[in-house]
Amino acid sequence: MKARIIVTLKTGVLDPQGKAIESALKSFGIEEVGSVRQGKVFDVEIVAADGAGVEATLRTACEKLLANTVVENYAIEIV
Repeated sequence: MKARIIVTLKTGVLDPQGKAIESALKSFGIEEVGSVRQGKVFDVEIVAADGAGVEATLRTACEKLLANTVVENYAIEIV
């Protein structure tokens, strides 16, 4: 079973890397960009006999390692 985990900064948290990307895009002449927020994507393959508990396992992985839940949100998509 495959899953995609998307981690983004919470609203209101400053994103200096996103600002740097936004500035770089504009320096390349891409003026149409309004703003950029940077995030992370994890593609995970889960080896499980059945789907029971897969989402709970992925939530545990996010809470313990993949996302800093103080400043980041995460979303899990089973694909």
